[in-house]
Amino acid sequence: MAERIRTGAWAALIALAVMATVLMQAPTPTKAQTADSFAHLVQGLGAKSYSAKIKAVNRLAATGDDRAAAILQAMVSRNLYSRKSDNRIVIGSKKDGQLEITDPITGEAAGAAKSSELSRLRVNNRLRRTIRTALGALTLASKDPGKRAIAAQSIFKSPKAEQIEILRSALKKETDDAVLPEIVRALGAAELLYGKTPEIRIAAIGALGVYTDRGVSALLKRIVASNTDEPVRAAAQAALEDIEERVFLWELLGQLFTGLSLGSVLLLAAIGLAITFGVMGVINMAHGEMVMIGAYTTFVVQEVFRSTFPNSFDLSLAVAIPMAFLVAGAFGVAIERGIIRFLYGRPLETLLATWGISLILQQMVRTIFGPTNKEVGNPSWMSGAIELDGGVLLTYNRIWIIVFSLMVVAMLALILKKTALGLQMRAVTQNRRMANSMGIRTGRVDAMTFGLGSGIAGMGGVALSQIDNVSPNLGQAYIVDSFMVVVFGGVGNLLGTLLGATSLGIANKFLEAWSGAVLAKILILIAVILFIQKRPSGLFALKGRAAEG
Repeated sequence: MAERIRTGAWAALIALAVMATVLMQAPTPTKAQTADSFAHLVQGLGAKSYSAKIKAVNRLAATGDDRAAAILQAMVSRNLYSRKSDNRIVIGSKKDGQLEITDPITGEAAGAAKSSELSRLRVNNRLRRTIRTALGALTLASKDPGKRAIAAQSIFKSPKAEQIEILRSALKKETDDAVLPEIVRALGAAELLYGKTPEIRIAAIGALGVYTDRGVSALLKRIVASNTDEPVRAAAQAALEDIEERVFLWELLGQLFTGLSLGSVLLLAAIGLAITFGVMGVINMAHGEMVMIGAYTTFVVQEVFRSTFPNSFDLSLAVAIPMAFLVAGAFGVAIERGIIRFLYGRPLETLLATWGISLILQQMVRTIFGPTNKEVGNPSWMSGAIELDGGVLLTYNRIWIIVFSLMVVAMLALILKKTALGLQMRAVTQNRRMANSMGIRTGRVDAMTFGLGSGIAGMGGVALSQIDNVSPNLGQAYIVDSFMVVVFGGVGNLLGTLLGATSLGIANKFLEAWSGAVLAKILILIAVILFIQKRPSGLFALKGRAAEG
């Protein structure tokens, strides 16, 4: 008996040795053989039964070949055919009443054929689901990180139980930090819906709880409303409440940023008006047109750069800012010397005259540039946004406008505090007659003040051109708000204008979220009117004998 066992063992060892030798001597498959094998798998898609087609789809997807994704996509799009003459599988696309044929193996054009010469491969719902699952696996294995991220996002929107293992495998192999969160989110959604145990589903809720997008919130709400295990529902409810709290805080931050950006726009539009109104007492209804002139100056400068220096387009805005200041300032000086200086002391007549000037300037722009909106581009350094959790976007153009408005305020403060013109402007503001008797040429100060205020409005137009349409009516949208900021902050006071613009901008955006844009503006206007009734001088009263009088 023992002898027979020993003899059998030796025979088995000899057989294994022979098999190993045969396998080692077996030739390695050549590229041609590999191609033939792939072609054989593709031909399997033309099987008669759907079960055989499903097997062929899974085998084709298991190869991981990049060509498989295009073939399966063509099949699910009903663009995969079998040629009747030789039963060869081809991809067809309609053109001029015929089908242009593409070889799915090589990707090369294979001529054209009539519809009667081809038979479209049929696809039912079960096969379609199998193909989409296979496409997800193939795309997750792509070398392109962007395609992998898109595939994970697609799976998250409609996860399937069979995708769980595919996602787990992809997660182990993923090295890109931008793609990892997308795969984790997709895997969490699939395990939450199709996890086999409550522990797996609760762990999936924990993984999804770090996300704040609406898709995750909707998924958790679906679980809370479903007839699922109580521990799973309780975990989903807790995660949902935590997400909603964080989303609320992020939305508050987004509204605060939007309010600050609106406040900076109002500041740029109103700061020049605060100077002219405070120093000269002129109700300048053409101030909005100075903003418009600055925006059109930006358009002209950019057109010059596009035609002459296309590679230096990013510098166009740096050139447009001083140009807008000079052009709008020149218009301001011309208006003051030509019309306004004859109307001092008659505020209602200055209002009527400047309103007429605004109509003339609008028509002039329509005649030169046409009535349609003009395209003003954003430099590369003002394009894009910072994306925060909760879907909050901090756009670069608005961030730069906030910074620019603060720079303008700082520059104007230096002019008023550190220059001879600023000293004369403050003297005229406080007591015009006394300043005149002390030798200050008040007429020159008025002209320079009007030019300075108009120039700053032109610089505001440069900023507004980056976020608003450049049209002849651009300034009209901001003139009422500008007067409201000036009156609310205190006539002729820079700090009051800054605080007034910021507070009104933030209040307007918070009210918009609650009541809508139109009602928010009405409420702000009513609030300002009530405030002025209690404090006619605004937030900061004008100091000086003229104010006391």
